Amino acid sequence: MPSTPPDASVTPDRPSRKRPGRTTRQRSGRKPEKIKPTFKENVSFWIKAIVVILFLRAFIFEPYRIPSESMEDTLLVGDFLIVSKLHYGARTPNTIGIPFTRIYVPGLVFPQTRLPGFSEPARGDVAVFNYPAAVDVERGVIPADTPIERRAPYIKRIVAVPGDTLAMVDKMLILNGSPVPLGATLKQRWRAFSADGDRPTAREMLDMNVQYLEGTDGQAADGVRQFDITTTPGGAQLLAADPEVARVEPFVLPDSISFSDPRLFDPRAIDLIYDPALAWNADQYGPLVVPGVGMTIDVTAETMETYADVLEQYEGVEVAEARGGGYLLNGVARDTYTFKADYYFAMGDNRDNSVDSRYWGFVPKTHLVGKAVFKFLSFKGEFPFVRPSRFFRPIR
Repeated sequence: MPSTPPDASVTPDRPSRKRPGRTTRQRSGRKPEKIKPTFKENVSFWIKAIVVILFLRAFIFEPYRIPSESMEDTLLVGDFLIVSKLHYGARTPNTIGIPFTRIYVPGLVFPQTRLPGFSEPARGDVAVFNYPAAVDVERGVIPADTPIERRAPYIKRIVAVPGDTLAMVDKMLILNGSPVPLGATLKQRWRAFSADGDRPTAREMLDMNVQYLEGTDGQAADGVRQFDITTTPGGAQLLAADPEVARVEPFVLPDSISFSDPRLFDPRAIDLIYDPALAWNADQYGPLVVPGVGMTIDVTAETMETYADVLEQYEGVEVAEARGGGYLLNGVARDTYTFKADYYFAMGDNRDNSVDSRYWGFVPKTHLVGKAVFKFLSFKGEFPFVRPSRFFRPIR
């Protein structure tokens, strides 16, 4: 039987002899006086709230907004998404700055480490990373001493991981010798041919989720009217079923046109880190092996065309040609080199409207921010201004 505390009463309640006080006034129907927090308490509350937010943002998850069309139709302009930092492991901050701004203390950079995560970056992951290359199409030349976490965030899909061999053949991604068909939400450029000299209007095509590309109308070699579009495989099938359309096929850059060819009229070619002698373009590319920790390559003219910039930008190796032939790595003649880091090849889901690894090369693991896991809001620039069907949807 539980013991009774010495000061506990076991007798019936007796009328209180206490003077009527605040409790009595409350029972009489008066509202209790509200106690306002002091200035010190307010400051303490907001400091604690900011610390919690910064901790979550640095180590757990971070929200991002999609500003461009490069990931359509998987992600649309105006989508807001959550990026998990637990999947690949959060990175420790390596700069000091003002939260939620781009302002930081220049020259003060700390070593950065990655905490353990519960998964490795995998093929098919939609990942956010800090832009790795030395030149950005929109921002121009990026100073070499720019800290990793202060580089612009990009979002793309990882299509190849360390050890994979990839190529683009007639616009088809070939991974380890096997073709990877275009996914249902992925877009690319197509060429459509008219059945009767006419074509659906741009509005009619838009209803099929097909974007007509202005100024592409022309005449094919056989005299048939042709025009170019951007859409998903499903959109191409819908357009091909239209009575005014004879057929729809992928628009493919021939291998006779390289990134450096002026006929391509593609300013993004300035970002290309690979030797122009390779004569690659976005649709005819590779084969290329994605490097990773422990992978060893022969140091030859052929491998340096592909990997010299990787060694210099990310591995801390100075590459120079030796007078008598061969190459010097950090001033020492070397026949082989073993990579110290993992790299990934990332592409936009809107294949012909994306600045990605085809232009500026690999994404080092050190630059990975996290995995995009779900959309929580989505806004558009026209009435009704929101896309409720995209709220709280997983990203695949």
